[in-house]
Amino acid sequence: PAVFMENARKGSIVSRANSIGSTSASSVPNTDDEDSDYHQEPYKESYKDRRRRAHTQAEQKRRDAIKKGYDDLQAIVPTCEQQDFSIGSQKLSKAIVLQKTIDYIQFLHKEKKKQEEEVSTLRKDVMALKIMKVNYEQIVKAHQDNPNEGKDQVSDEVKFNVFQGIMDSLFQSFNASISVTSFQELSACVFSWIEEHCKPQTLREVVIGVLHQVKSQLY
Repeated sequence: PAVFMENARKGSIVSRANSIGSTSASSVPNTDDEDSDYHQEPYKESYKDRRRRAHTQAEQKRRDAIKKGYDDLQAIVPTCEQQDFSIGSQKLSKAIVLQKTIDYIQFLHKEKKKQEEEVSTLRKDVMALKIMKVNYEQIVKAHQDNPNEGKDQVSDEVKFNVFQGIMDSLFQSFNASISVTSFQELSACVFSWIEEHCKPQTLREVVIGVLHQVKSQLY
């Protein structure tokens, strides 16, 4: 009986321990499940993260725009297509693209200025030729009205040489004095040229010089 009572007491103690353990285990929160639920919640982007993402996108757009600008310059500027032998087949740097673009723009400015000067010279030539044409038509008309006047004294060839010499002299001064940049400058220059180079004394000196020149050619 004593042994039986001792075994019964031990069994009761074990049973009580098991029940206490199961109760304690059931009362402890399930941390594994809670962690799983926490990770499954959707991530809410903060204001700082949104701002950083917007800044990154804006910076990328800016870099893409700059890259496109350099690519367009390299495609437009002819000298960028002709790579230097020292560079070989390597891609041109941004500094080289900019320098070649500046050089090309300066070249275009010089060409534009040169063309404007050529146009100005041609306009002067046209103006002088118109004046010469009017004067020549007047001489021809006067000769037609009086065909026998001075026929025995001066030939038509000599008359033309005298006329050509006078017109050449006037044209040189006209071309050096007249500006055709604008109508106002043209008007002012024409009047000043007439006052300076078409005065009776000046024309007399021109005609005398031409006559001496023609005379030396004939005799």
